[in-house]
Amino acid sequence: MTSMAAPTMHKTSRRRSREFAMQGLYQWQLAGTDAATIESQMSVAKGFDRMDRAYFSSLLAGAIRESGRLEESLQPYLDRKCAELSPIERAILFIAAYELENQIDIPYRVVINEAVELAKSYGGTDGFKYVNGVLDKLAAHKRPLEITRK
Repeated sequence: MTSMAAPTMHKTSRRRSREFAMQGLYQWQLAGTDAATIESQMSVAKGFDRMDRAYFSSLLAGAIRESGRLEESLQPYLDRKCAELSPIERAILFIAAYELENQIDIPYRVVINEAVELAKSYGGTDGFKYVNGVLDKLAAHKRPLEITRK
């Protein structure tokens, strides 16, 4: 007789990259640490070796480098100033906005879903609903052709 193990949720290397990037953006927001220092510090963290490091580096450095532009892109869809968002939700929105603008090979639905999952795991109680609403509107603006083809 074989025993059936409960199904386990395996995180993809890209999801891990997004999680670490979110943590890095959180640190950047609170301490102003640069991307290279954050990456160096995180490289010893548990699970760091099981992610797509190149993707993590791209997300972290890109979101920090383009933070001003990302904030401008997000602001029309926010109900308050970007600086008033929780650091976790702000980090998640920056990552997703960066992906929507720079990772055209990733379908917009995947970008939004990944952001919602991060918000469910790390954000406030209903933060995922807010993240979803903001990103739905941003995606409609950034990827209108992809959305009309669905």
